[in-house]
Amino acid sequence: MERRSGIVELRMNQDQSCFACGLENGVSVYNLDPLTRKTRVDFEEVGSVGRVEMLRRTNLIAIIGGGQSPKFSDKQILVWDDARKQLVLQFTFQGPVKSVRLTPDKLIAVLEHKIYIYSFPNSPQLIKAIDRLGNKFGLCEICPSQSRQLMAYPGNQAGQCEIMDLATLEDRHMSVAPTIIAAHKTSLSFISFNQKGTRIATASIKGTLIRVFDTKTREQMIELRRGADTALFYSISFSPDDEYLCASSDKGTVHIFALRDQALNKRSTFKAVGFISQYVDSQWGLAQFSVPPECKCLCGFSPTNSVFAICANGTFHQYVFTKSGSCSRQSFDVFIDIGFDQDLDI
Repeated sequence: MERRSGIVELRMNQDQSCFACGLENGVSVYNLDPLTRKTRVDFEEVGSVGRVEMLRRTNLIAIIGGGQSPKFSDKQILVWDDARKQLVLQFTFQGPVKSVRLTPDKLIAVLEHKIYIYSFPNSPQLIKAIDRLGNKFGLCEICPSQSRQLMAYPGNQAGQCEIMDLATLEDRHMSVAPTIIAAHKTSLSFISFNQKGTRIATASIKGTLIRVFDTKTREQMIELRRGADTALFYSISFSPDDEYLCASSDKGTVHIFALRDQALNKRSTFKAVGFISQYVDSQWGLAQFSVPPECKCLCGFSPTNSVFAICANGTFHQYVFTKSGSCSRQSFDVFIDIGFDQDLDI
């Protein structure tokens, strides 16, 4: 992460209307449209923060210590209640917590070799523990839709993605095995649901391809190519209507792909002259724009058919794109310097 800005971690909330920053001096939460700072948790309360997770637009924020001056161990998850301005819950584990996810009634703690699922927030109880052979990135994503309680995480074989229906955990007499998708040949590096939970996008540690699958049938819907060289994906997001997908990586480029009208995506010039290979047959982005390279960047879609990028150097970029592939900058700001607006909606 970009320590000169004081930002250790960036994370969007489930509907991508807000984002939170884990900072060397606490936590800040921002609204995206309009871009305003909504709340702040001071260093004196939580120290420097390595991981942060919002629960939609509520007052609850999960925090894991990190950065240069942590007040709490990375083996703990703290829950901050912004309405009460205090820490209200604490979970402690035997090893470092790689990530934490929240739903209205569950907290998921992701360690390298375990995933713990707790009831939440009232009187938390352990519901289930899932053994993993290895999950060094702490990959785990929750379906944004409140009507589909899906959780995705890496399988125990390289390249596999497992999808669990969390709703089945409530019934002790119901035991439903996770859906397993053989997504890639090498280990996963990124997982992302669409808003409805009907599609899931995956990428591997090679960082060249994004594959989109139907979460029910496990059918591959489309394969998209970011590039030919290895890269680390920072973000993959579906548009609210599933018409487009955007992705960012450590190469400093945000790529925009068409999912519905796939004819809009670019193809290799070699295809036109008869070459046949997986590379030549790939679909490339219809548009792209540049952000600071090797600086973590989260990207997503705004309601105005534009793509935004939130970067760990404290900058915000918004671009409008057309179906012909042109991209023009709509706005730029340094969000780390923005003052307060008002507290989170509850």
